[in-house]
Amino acid sequence: MATPSKKPSSSSPQASKRPHPRDSSAEVPNKRKSSTPSAPPGPPPPLPPPPAPLQSSGPFVEGSIVRIAMENFLTYDICEVSPGPHLNMIIGANGTGKSSIVCAICLGLAGKPAFMGRADKVGFFVKRGCTKGMVEIELFRNSGNLIITREIDVSKNQSFWFINKKATTQKTVEEQVAALNIQVGNLCQFLPQTSCKEKTEYLEKMIQRNERYKQDVERFYERKRHLDLIEMLEAKRPWVEYENVRQEYEEVKLARDRAKEEVRKLKEGQIPMTRRIEEIDKQRHILEARIKEKATDIKETSQKCKQKQDVIERKDKHIEELQQALIVKQNEEHDRQKRISNTRKMIEDLQNELKTTENCENLQPQIDAITHDLRKVQDEKALCEGEIIDKRRERETLEKEKRSVDDHIVRFDNLMNQKEDKLRQRYRDTYDAVLWLRNNRDKFKQRVCEPIMLTINMKDNKNAKYIENHIPSNDLRAFVFESQEDMEVFLKEVRDNKKLRVNAVIAPKSSYADRAPSRSLNELKRYGFFSYLRELFDAPDPVMSYLCCQYHIHEVPVGTERTRERIERVIQETRLKQIYTAEEKYVVKTSFYSNKVISSNTSLKVAQFLTVTVDLEQRRHLEEQLKEINRKLQAVDSALIALRETNKQLEHKDNELRQKKKELLERKTKKRQLEQKISSKLGSLKLMEQDTCNLEEEERKANTRIKELNVQKAKLVTELTNLIKICTSLHIQKVDLILQNTTVISEKNKLESDYMASSSQLRTTEQHFIELDENRLRLLQKCKELMKRARQVCNLGAEQTVPQEYQTQVPTIPNGHNSSPPMAFQDLPNTLDEIDALLTEERSRASCFTGLNPTVVEEYTKREEEIEQLTEELKIKNVELDKYRENISQVKERWLNPLKELVEKINEKFSNFFSSMQCAGEVDLHTENEEDYDKYGIRIRVKFRSSTQLHELTPNHQSGGERSVSTMLYLMALQELNRCPFRVVDEINQGMDPINERRVFEMVVNTACKENTSQYFFITPKLLQNLPYTEKMTVLFVYNGPHMLEPNRWNLKAFQRRRRRITFTQPPQ
Repeated sequence: MATPSKKPSSSSPQASKRPHPRDSSAEVPNKRKSSTPSAPPGPPPPLPPPPAPLQSSGPFVEGSIVRIAMENFLTYDICEVSPGPHLNMIIGANGTGKSSIVCAICLGLAGKPAFMGRADKVGFFVKRGCTKGMVEIELFRNSGNLIITREIDVSKNQSFWFINKKATTQKTVEEQVAALNIQVGNLCQFLPQTSCKEKTEYLEKMIQRNERYKQDVERFYERKRHLDLIEMLEAKRPWVEYENVRQEYEEVKLARDRAKEEVRKLKEGQIPMTRRIEEIDKQRHILEARIKEKATDIKETSQKCKQKQDVIERKDKHIEELQQALIVKQNEEHDRQKRISNTRKMIEDLQNELKTTENCENLQPQIDAITHDLRKVQDEKALCEGEIIDKRRERETLEKEKRSVDDHIVRFDNLMNQKEDKLRQRYRDTYDAVLWLRNNRDKFKQRVCEPIMLTINMKDNKNAKYIENHIPSNDLRAFVFESQEDMEVFLKEVRDNKKLRVNAVIAPKSSYADRAPSRSLNELKRYGFFSYLRELFDAPDPVMSYLCCQYHIHEVPVGTERTRERIERVIQETRLKQIYTAEEKYVVKTSFYSNKVISSNTSLKVAQFLTVTVDLEQRRHLEEQLKEINRKLQAVDSALIALRETNKQLEHKDNELRQKKKELLERKTKKRQLEQKISSKLGSLKLMEQDTCNLEEEERKANTRIKELNVQKAKLVTELTNLIKICTSLHIQKVDLILQNTTVISEKNKLESDYMASSSQLRTTEQHFIELDENRLRLLQKCKELMKRARQVCNLGAEQTVPQEYQTQVPTIPNGHNSSPPMAFQDLPNTLDEIDALLTEERSRASCFTGLNPTVVEEYTKREEEIEQLTEELKIKNVELDKYRENISQVKERWLNPLKELVEKINEKFSNFFSSMQCAGEVDLHTENEEDYDKYGIRIRVKFRSSTQLHELTPNHQSGGERSVSTMLYLMALQELNRCPFRVVDEINQGMDPINERRVFEMVVNTACKENTSQYFFITPKLLQNLPYTEKMTVLFVYNGPHMLEPNRWNLKAFQRRRRRITFTQPPQ
């Protein structure tokens, strides 16, 4: 293991600028690379002679630590440690502050913070929450002890140094420490915890040069060529866009001019049509005025004709009335003669009938008997009708009651449907199973109850929450069976065949429904209980029995807010297992081991299923009541049928008696009626004979009047004929005018149609012209924008012209300016599609060159320049190197031989220590190239088992304990050869097995407790039992914790004095 070459330098910046003293403290030469480029490294100067023994005036040697004081340092407020001159065992639990003492030694003797592996700034070693900290180290010196004080300022991360209470510099402190042969940066003298545990390895990453710089540069320039082509394509694209838009602009401009000329021609073609339409309108107005005049004349003539026709019609009507009046008089005379003849015949018939009429005095007894029978039938009929009315009223009452009961049953069914809807929404499988059960009840031998949530009927809705919180939802949706066989049939059909997830339970064989609670409710009322759970609802006997057996609802009381207020008293006094208050559920248990009462409470959940109350008993009562009403209705209907039949018979008998009575009464009054009729007919005959009329005179008067009316009528017809001729002539003239007007209107309509077609074409053309003009302006603006963008791409100003050498053609811009794309564009595509396709291709190619850095080219160029410079320098240096090699070969002989002798002595001590442990180990000087002096190092090889070979000590091959043993024995091998005031080893025994730890401890004690040896600090959190101890050992115990005395109340020296006094005054045993 090459130890020196791997460890970093631990000296301070000031110490690194001066040579370290080459005395006995350097177990192995400190190899370093030369900082001067012109002087390559060579072998160091020869080793000094072996060191003299350490000076001592008493137990302490020169440079040993006499006292360590800490204030606000890491875990300590104020602490002072007085180590012994030989082996100091510092023991304490992890985290108590053992390593803090090591940190104090390192920092107090000008060591760097990074060497401890805790922090890189000294301010981090001050106790959290404090602004300043202090470390003071007192070193033994024959001329007078040396007291080094280091004060640390957290805010500035700065240290202030004092020697013997006088301010000084860190450099002075380092010189004083070095004069005492103390090297806190040397792992062979000062081994902190992080180095022992190898938490931080000597890892250095070699920076590899990029051997593909040239290839990367070529790829960079290849990518740049693609990017340049992309830039040219992107620059040409706006020019191509501009040219396309410009051509489109020219096309639109030509189309706009053509549309403008077409609009002009259409407007000129409409002028003759407009003039002709105006002339036709004037002609039409004249014709319409003449037609209107003829219509007025026709109307007046027609009015006169109508008047004449009315007079003629009145004359015809008068003649008709005279003829009709004559006919009426003739008919009246004819009828009078006929009535007289009929009346005489009727009188004769009545007189003959009067002679044949019998005497009616003997008919009265028969009429009286029929009247008596008729009255009796009417009384029976009235009684029957009264009974019918009563039955009808009774039937109406029953119908009303039936409707009321039906309404109640419907309301119950609606509530039941609500419960079933909730079941269907939450547990669809259970609902389907309920429907199947209702259709297949004949398959079961005993009673099967539907799910408990459907059969339970709450007496009060507000109490539903207690039941739902007490009975799990799985049982609320369970079917209840009285027979195991029925349940198996049900589950086989529903679960196995229909694949429905349902629950089923069996009610106890002996009913629990009526079991009395163990405690009377009256005893519990004083605690606020008002009922047991069983009394809050109704349910079928199997359901109630199952709930009492399974959930003891007859034993669980329900209380009020008053119960909750005194719940502790209720639990202690009643010893109830379950209790319900207004809003909580309490479960009380007794511990099996301690017999203590343990209670837990939970808030009640809101009821979801049992809030709908359906009184099934009341519903059954209503169904029975409905059956009774239907039975009464059937009885009433039967009675009504019988009464109607009786009433029908009485009605028939009443009609027969009335008919007989009517016939007898008619026979009794017939003679008197005949005499009255004969008398009346004779009077009528006399009046008809007196009313006579002269028909001949009436006919003569009527004919004379008709002749006079016909003469007047002939005169009126002649006048009417003349008026009709005039009216016909006017109509002919009007029709001729209308035909002329129609011809004019037809011509006008044709002209207007042509005009409308022309106007429509004109509007379309004008709209097309406007659209083309707007498109022209839009394209003109777009041309300007594209030209502006193209000039910006080519870095040309608004008025700047393109140089001739970059021009291929000079297109004219619509605004009058001339411009052209660069000549480089002539080899590129001339269409947007080709440009876009090529752009896509080039971008894809450019995107393939990933991971390229522009700085690579710069670095590559700089490196080429540096290579040229270094080539020249190497030529010069090679000449100088030949000279140095001659000198090195001479110095090597003086340096290497003493070094090998020193390593051989270390190897002898190291091998002896390993042999005493029945193991093997050796140390040698190792290098791969004798000329590479900075690669020289110490190689340690060890063997812990007889069956293995010697292996180099590495972090990977040996275990942590084996590495710790090897490190400790190497330090002990240096003990005789390397004289230093003290050594510090922190937790070196961590990871050792008990056997090795005991052997190593014995070696440390034997070596460190000899006369005139270095002071030893051995830090460990634990030790084995029955280890050997000597009088020269000092054991320091580190305690820490919340019960420690405050620093200002603890006096270590006074405690030691009292302890010694007690020791000296103990009586002899």
